[in-house]
Amino acid sequence: MAISPIEAEILRNAMASVADEMYIALMKASYSTNIKERKDHSTALFDPDGRVVVQGESMPLHLASMLGLVEVVLEKFGKDGMKPGDMYMSNDPYVGRGSHLPDVAIATPIFHEDRLIMFACNIAHHADIGGMSPGSMAGGMTEIYQEGLRIPPIRLMEDGKVVQDVMDLVLLNVRVPEERLGDYNAQIASNQLGVRRAMPLIKRWGPDRVIEGCDAIIAAVARRTRAAIRDLPDGVYEFEDLIDDDGLSRENIRIKVAITVSGDEIEFDFHGTEKQVEGNNNVTMAGLQAACLYCMKVLLDPDCPQNHGMLDPVTIKAEEGTIVNAAFPAASAARAQTAQRIVDVIFGALAPAYPERIIGASNGANTSAAFFGRDEKGRYYVYLETLGGGAGARAYKDGTDGVQIHMTNTSNLPIEALETEYPLMIERYELVEDSGGAGEYRGGLALRRDYRPLGHETTFSGQGERFVNPPWGIFGGGPGGTGRFAVLHDDGTESRLANKPSTLRVGPSGVISVITAGAGGYGDPQRRSRDALEEDLESGKFSAGFIDDHYGKARKKAD
Repeated sequence: MAISPIEAEILRNAMASVADEMYIALMKASYSTNIKERKDHSTALFDPDGRVVVQGESMPLHLASMLGLVEVVLEKFGKDGMKPGDMYMSNDPYVGRGSHLPDVAIATPIFHEDRLIMFACNIAHHADIGGMSPGSMAGGMTEIYQEGLRIPPIRLMEDGKVVQDVMDLVLLNVRVPEERLGDYNAQIASNQLGVRRAMPLIKRWGPDRVIEGCDAIIAAVARRTRAAIRDLPDGVYEFEDLIDDDGLSRENIRIKVAITVSGDEIEFDFHGTEKQVEGNNNVTMAGLQAACLYCMKVLLDPDCPQNHGMLDPVTIKAEEGTIVNAAFPAASAARAQTAQRIVDVIFGALAPAYPERIIGASNGANTSAAFFGRDEKGRYYVYLETLGGGAGARAYKDGTDGVQIHMTNTSNLPIEALETEYPLMIERYELVEDSGGAGEYRGGLALRRDYRPLGHETTFSGQGERFVNPPWGIFGGGPGGTGRFAVLHDDGTESRLANKPSTLRVGPSGVISVITAGAGGYGDPQRRSRDALEEDLESGKFSAGFIDDHYGKARKKAD
């Protein structure tokens, strides 16, 4: 008998519990703050054909990266070439179908009596993967060879033991290998836990029923996604937006989308988007796919489980060699910046169809800061973090202040954790006044974080977006504030930095200041309530001048 819908849902929840436990184990066992504190990792379970069945509560941008690894592992090794105790790893956007080199994915086949039943997978962003710049994320890199170690789909473990030659090769090509080894061991342990938790589930349900259940879970999500698409009015929805620059020679890089809704199917066509750039903002198809699926989930059916079934009614068109579907050997370390802008253009396009769900443009970036140096005891460190900013206002509520948004879903690292582990002191960490766009509901505020190296010279690299083109408001809402990088000198002077600075050396007499972007407002500012305006002023989030400039008529009317 076919598995019932109730049984499929019970099985899905059981598998999701396995993925969630893997996620927590990886977080708790990791060495780097980027994983154990900021949660820049994801977990998932796949069926034997390489389709995502369940994904842990984690980062949307990672979904397609893991999907690519399992597909390529199956193509390269085949089901008959795998055996219990094997584990595979990769990070390459091209031969491994990942998204960028710092995201290392590891896949473990799960067997029942020598029959492949499913895969346990995880992916984690490593604070360094080698290359020309500490942190492997700086601007100025022009091809993937400069960005770090390229790992093709390769066997990391065999018969339950690490292939030491592979691990030695990986660790030889990264900075601070002790920390990297700790993170790799955490990934290995997470997948081993997934295998242990999956085995009782397979024995209880039986291998045939589990595989049948995976088919049913994916089919249910496909049906649910099609039903959500049918709620959208048929038509063609278009929008375009600009990326500030590629850190080298290109500025105001256009991303354009036309979304066609027809019945229960949807097509994303990025014709008109500009060619791939010399810098490292390029996105491969895996990242583009993840961005489109993220938008569908949050707009069409936020409660829908995310798995391979979401792809069933979706067509994605993007010319190879464009910034949203880059061709080898394009650099892609900062692909998250462009993925965030892809979300912005999809949201902008669908605003007329979903005015109650679309929000103003958020900080639209994944503002990153990477530091490298030696502390006073001579120990090397690499510290990488990304900072949140404003979230866009919505039809019924102000935007959230100082948060990670859309594709990233990571945390802002607490000062206490940063200063405990690294020779850096945070002199300022605050919301940025007047950085939220005006509106009936105002946009979220940006963040500012000022870093001073203690007793040593640090090497700083950064990636900034929405530093030139502000996050737009919607339905009459105003734009949010832009961000910037700067060095503040003890003599009171300030040096403004490029949007994507690379390997800048700063000593203890300098402070690196990072300001992210705010977010756009929603609706006519003159409709903002008197109570809300009073709160804006009393909270210190907005100045009297800003309120007079943007809400002057509303204040007079209220008075």
